[in-house]
Amino acid sequence: MPARLEDYALLGDCHTAALVDRDGSIDWLCLPRFDSGACFAALLGGPEHGRWSIAPRGDYTTRRRYVPETMVLETDFETPGGACRLTDCMLLDRPRPTLLRIAEGLRGSVSLALELVVRFDYGSIVPWVHRVPDGGLEALAGPDTLILHTPASLRGEDLKTVATFELRAGERVPFTLMWYGSRDPRPAPLPDADAALAATLAQWRAWSSRCTHVGVQRERSLRSLLTLKALTYAPTGGIVAAPTTSLPEVLGGVRNWDYRYCWLRDATFTLYALLHSGYREEASRWREWLIRAVAGTPSQINIMYGLSGERRLTEIELPWLPGYEGARPVRIGNAAYQQLQFDVFGEVMDTLHLARREGVGFNEESWRVQRAMLDYLESAWDEPDEGIWESRGPRRHYTHSKVMAWVALDRALAAVHGFGREGPLDRWQALRSRIHDDVCSHGFDPERGTFVQSYGSRELDASLLMMSLVGFLPANDPRIVGTVAAIERELMRDGLVLRCRAQDGLPGRDGAFLACSFWLADNYVLLGRRAEAERLFDRLVGLANDLGLLSEEYDLDRRRLVGNFPQALSHIALVNTAANLSTERRPADERSGSAPP
Repeated sequence: MPARLEDYALLGDCHTAALVDRDGSIDWLCLPRFDSGACFAALLGGPEHGRWSIAPRGDYTTRRRYVPETMVLETDFETPGGACRLTDCMLLDRPRPTLLRIAEGLRGSVSLALELVVRFDYGSIVPWVHRVPDGGLEALAGPDTLILHTPASLRGEDLKTVATFELRAGERVPFTLMWYGSRDPRPAPLPDADAALAATLAQWRAWSSRCTHVGVQRERSLRSLLTLKALTYAPTGGIVAAPTTSLPEVLGGVRNWDYRYCWLRDATFTLYALLHSGYREEASRWREWLIRAVAGTPSQINIMYGLSGERRLTEIELPWLPGYEGARPVRIGNAAYQQLQFDVFGEVMDTLHLARREGVGFNEESWRVQRAMLDYLESAWDEPDEGIWESRGPRRHYTHSKVMAWVALDRALAAVHGFGREGPLDRWQALRSRIHDDVCSHGFDPERGTFVQSYGSRELDASLLMMSLVGFLPANDPRIVGTVAAIERELMRDGLVLRCRAQDGLPGRDGAFLACSFWLADNYVLLGRRAEAERLFDRLVGLANDLGLLSEEYDLDRRRLVGNFPQALSHIALVNTAANLSTERRPADERSGSAPP
């Protein structure tokens, strides 16, 4: 059985990522990209589906930490006979994905065991393993090859590679695992593991030094920003929602989705998090990825894209994997890419508006893309859609979708008023007013004094917390105040926010959605309820594991992190709420500003 999500650490090289548990087992790794087939898939099954373990034989205890301001992990093992340290990282700026592990003796003597189980294509393919002339051990199947170099003595056993070795104080034993295409020339061994580790540490520290956060929230924000950087696909600038697939929103349930893609709805929050933290280059690359991805016919816009802007993300099931703690089916690809969600138009327009305002860059081509999107939205905004939570039930007139359609028009008008762009001003102003009136007439329940999830419904939805954050109405408007109060009464449990209670076409109920809880804290800031915002923020930060990592949701019954892990949106929300609490220039204030009436 895999470890609890709380027990995993993230390693990354800005191309792909690995998850390693506190016992030194790497249970998840896709190569060479985030969305490639996994060669270690024990996370969704067992050791027989692929993993790489290095740990003491016999009894031991562990402590771990990231080296400050880096994504380099140190795990200390204490045994009756001594202590050792396992340092894990993925090397940055390498021509091929390279995983480096160094075992170091700290005290006495420790007997260590290594088990390497390579299973390509999500645990389904047993490779051909053989030794190569340079002393490495190579695992080959189809297009994929892994080569392991180490001075430790390796042997084959039951379709696994194993080793046992003694480690004394002061001794260091390196292990490098490198991927390359099976038709490519075999790469040379890493010449100096310690030098490679030092270079990776220096690169992470140099990146962290650019962070402009100050005060008590800097450490919390920086860890989340490092996580976002590790989830960035360097060749394009896209940021994956998570490095995993099929980690369940409900333990043992069927809400198991592939999150190794880039969602448009995260765009504006991402840009705020990066820009307010000093990372303009990353913000610019994210914006460029966004423009490339959405270019084309607006009616065919996706809600999510592949790392390079791929549009077809066909969903299939992998029946040979039993799933994380039995949560089946295991899925790769995501059928939700075909859904209609009008909120993405508002997110794209808002993101590009922020980029213009911050001087990230602007070109006429991007404005043409936006004009085409607005032309489509004018004729389609009043249609039902699947909504922000990607319901697999019937389409509805979701209030949040209409609000974000309003945002699209509002930001277009801001481009005309503030940046001299050309557009049909009167028509856009009239439509913006029409959408606003429509939402206030059909999305508001006057009897209960709250906005509702969809027209004609009495259900609440945490996405309604976005209404004040995007400037649809001021935070102190009685209708927003009433909506916040209703969410506190009906969608909060144990101090955290649920997405909604309405059926979405699937069995089971998910946990508290962490990003939504951060959005409530942001509303508290705008309402002047700072003490409550701080308490909620501290509660949310306290849900992170010992390394500061958050998943998508939190199971309030079992007190566990659930959903794909780590989740970019949770960390983006943490960074923005920290900025709202600790700086005068607050993202919540800036985003809620609108164009002139």
